[in-house]
Amino acid sequence: MTGPESGAVAVVDDDDAVRESLQFLLEAAGYDVHGYRSARAFLPEADHYHWRCLLIDQHMPCVTGLELVAQLRGTGHATPALLITGSKTAEMDGRAAALGVTAVLEKPLADTDLLRYLAAA
Repeated sequence: MTGPESGAVAVVDDDDAVRESLQFLLEAAGYDVHGYRSARAFLPEADHYHWRCLLIDQHMPCVTGLELVAQLRGTGHATPALLITGSKTAEMDGRAAALGVTAVLEKPLADTDLLRYLAAA
């Protein structure tokens, strides 16, 4: 399903259990996955890999998922991003769309939905 030419998936989520379960699911599906506890942990790595997709939690301390996407877009990164949240709002959807976020997905995530969005990203 993946190869060096298709790139890695970054999972950025401050909840260890969520991040690790997403990594396990995506690795089992054949993706090369790198997990990060925060936007601050991810940013130094942003230019080190060819990213296929970013899977980013919205509600993280210090820098939210949308703030992370905005920072990346501001530096020219156009990598597809999927935002995950436990509390989706119309305002969040609008800001995500303006930043070019592929989709805003609500927790709990259905494995099949996540894999479908990731494959399309």
